Amino acid sequence: MWCIGALTEEYRARMYVPLELYARPISKAEPVICIDEKSLQLIAHSRPPLAMAASSPTKHGYEYVRNGTTNLFVAVEPKAGQRIVSVTERRGKVDFVAFIKELLTGVYAKARRIHLVLDNLNSHFRKCFDDVLGSRAAAKLLHRVEFHYTPKHASWLNMAEIEIGILSRQCLDRRIANRELLESEVAAWQQARNEKERTIEWHFTRQDADKKMGRNYVSQLSC
Repeated sequence: MWCIGALTEEYRARMYVPLELYARPISKAEPVICIDEKSLQLIAHSRPPLAMAASSPTKHGYEYVRNGTTNLFVAVEPKAGQRIVSVTERRGKVDFVAFIKELLTGVYAKARRIHLVLDNLNSHFRKCFDDVLGSRAAAKLLHRVEFHYTPKHASWLNMAEIEIGILSRQCLDRRIANRELLESEVAAWQQARNEKERTIEWHFTRQDADKKMGRNYVSQLSC
């Protein structure tokens, strides 16, 4: 279920930005990359499962053991069919900055300008880079980056949520006991999808937004 806030002028302006980016043709020089994160609880079996037999599936006990939590950062370039997933212990600003730095200096080192689509989590803003790296190093790292933020209560505009949904269904919908196994399974999933260049087709345009939501827009004068 979507939770859509008041459709003010600010909401509309910020909504149009990712919609315009998604309408652009693919560009190696200016890739559009959607970023989000997902917390995951590590869960182990309390007793070994019963192995699959010829006429019976594997059986798991209902009891389990909690082994703490972990975090996954997900970056997806929808039109290129490429994604990068990083497993971290936490999702604080230090972890986020390290993830973005890896993207900028690794896969996207040769891009002229990089468009990052993000939600409004407090660790996603440029100030965090200044806090972690210092202003000079942050400016050097981010000189090719443009940050684009979805409106509040509009994370549905971030295609990273679609990719996380696919990751959850295809890879994470079972008990994973430890970080080592999680990293191995996520890496295999990522490699398989990247090799097949699985893209995300986005059909919702600015025109669609105005048609569906126009009657609910709040003018600046009435705010």
